[in-house]
Amino acid sequence: MNKGKFMLIALCFSLLTLFVSCEDDIVDPVEDDSDDEIEVVDDTSDEVDAENGEDHESSDDYTWDESSEIVITLSGSSITTDASEVTVDGSIATITSAGNYRISGSLSDGQIIVDTDDSETVRLILDGVNITSSNSSPLYIASAEKTIVILPEGSDNYLTDTQNYVFEGDDDEPDAALFSKDDLSIYGEGTLTVDGNYNEAIKSKDGLIIASGNLNVTSVDDGIQGKDYLIVRDGNIVIDADGDGLKSSNDEETELGYITIESGTFNITAGADGIQAETDITITGGDFTIIAGGGSDSYLGSDDSAKGIKSVVVTIIDGGTFNLNTADDAIHSDGSVIINGGDFEISTGDDGLHSDESLTINGGNINVIESYEGIESGVITINDGEIHVISSDDGLNVAGGNDSSGGWGGHGAGSGSSSSYYLYINGGYIVVNATGDGLDANGSIVMTDGVVLVNGPTSSGNGALDYDQSFSISGGYLIAAGSSGMAQAPSSSSEQSSILVTFNNSQTAEKIVSLQTSDGTDIVTFAPAKKYQSIVISTPELTSGSSYNLYLGGSSTGTETDGLYEGGTYTPGSTYSSFVLSGTVTRIN
Repeated sequence: MNKGKFMLIALCFSLLTLFVSCEDDIVDPVEDDSDDEIEVVDDTSDEVDAENGEDHESSDDYTWDESSEIVITLSGSSITTDASEVTVDGSIATITSAGNYRISGSLSDGQIIVDTDDSETVRLILDGVNITSSNSSPLYIASAEKTIVILPEGSDNYLTDTQNYVFEGDDDEPDAALFSKDDLSIYGEGTLTVDGNYNEAIKSKDGLIIASGNLNVTSVDDGIQGKDYLIVRDGNIVIDADGDGLKSSNDEETELGYITIESGTFNITAGADGIQAETDITITGGDFTIIAGGGSDSYLGSDDSAKGIKSVVVTIIDGGTFNLNTADDAIHSDGSVIINGGDFEISTGDDGLHSDESLTINGGNINVIESYEGIESGVITINDGEIHVISSDDGLNVAGGNDSSGGWGGHGAGSGSSSSYYLYINGGYIVVNATGDGLDANGSIVMTDGVVLVNGPTSSGNGALDYDQSFSISGGYLIAAGSSGMAQAPSSSSEQSSILVTFNNSQTAEKIVSLQTSDGTDIVTFAPAKKYQSIVISTPELTSGSSYNLYLGGSSTGTETDGLYEGGTYTPGSTYSSFVLSGTVTRIN
């Protein structure tokens, strides 16, 4: 979390939440005999990567003796070479032995095939290559221990297929413009443009590693696919795909089917998911711009998936810059999501961050500027980070089950209350602007530290706080302003005091509420972003038996951040209530 902002808030906030008179009569925790249990995954990206299958990369992959290079020259409809390791048949060259092959020139309708039984590496040095194939893959690796595609600095290379493939017998491969049945790596400072008109653009049936390079990819299905794994060390990657952008497709082996991204620049436009893995996704850095399914304003059918980043087991993000505009969830896992860092700007037609089981935020700057629900999971744990959420339904929603939504194709996770559903807030700076519930837990809320500001809802059918079981607060600063019809305060069994104020009439948006001690010490001065008829304030500075004054209106010369004023002088409006804090929860009606 932004430390300066935290200190600002801790100072300026001594916080609010009002409610004079009677000791809280909020519902006691509801007994729930549900046996549901949600497993919380706390693995780091290093731990998850260590558990995945080993990749094919070795230290000498990207070094070779230039004097050993075998030259292949492409000339329109013909190919020339002096090497016995290469068989030429018209405009088709087949490489039959491991080695280093420098290829240059153009083929108007031809193919390069790698088909070796060797246990050594094949290196294809594409030094200004332009290959079109009218009936198959222009670059087809049929068999090799490992193939490295080298892109020399300054080189421009093009591979293009058509939508008319011709297969032998019952075969349905190759089916991509750059297709490999075995392990494949791409490396260099040059450029490779691949236009996949039949299916995928770049595809490996084993592992795929992009160590570096400038890749420009278009495809009628997936852009870049590694079956067993897809690892990106670095590179500048631009993808325009009708299917998924980056994909790992092995759904049969638990240690495979993963994507690891360490660095690079990614500009992905996908008709389906931007980045999709059948097991894990780990991202430690990079600059990502992803548009999935046409963006947040697009329509999706109930069976469609157009998520920004999607895993089946776990998604872990340690850092990077993310600009995500998606019709479906921006970041999603069928299992767990862990955010340790990064900067996120999110617009989505569904959830900003969603996991079916558990979601943990340990850091980062997360700005959800458009969403149906901002953050949703069976268990949400926030330990640190700066989070801003705007939602057309719930801001933070604790609910179990899978996300049945898909853009406008339907919303919501599994329904029903459970004692295993939890929202834990142990730190961070959280600002919610919700049309539905602000913090919604179909279970319980536990808050031990941090700063939480909730704006909305305005409809009495929802509440700024909505929990089914209990809300235990023992530390941190909470301000929740919204409608009055379903207004709740933290539970009376909490260690930290709270105030719940219900106003006779709705107050206009940005009308200041100020809570001060009887001697004029500012506890909190806050201007909610929406109209409101109730407000909850809980802060460590609230002391049972002490006297307080609550003001409406007025003005402040302090510095305003997210509606909260720090420092300066508050000029009081009208006195709404003077009261003595009595018990753990005090109600002011």
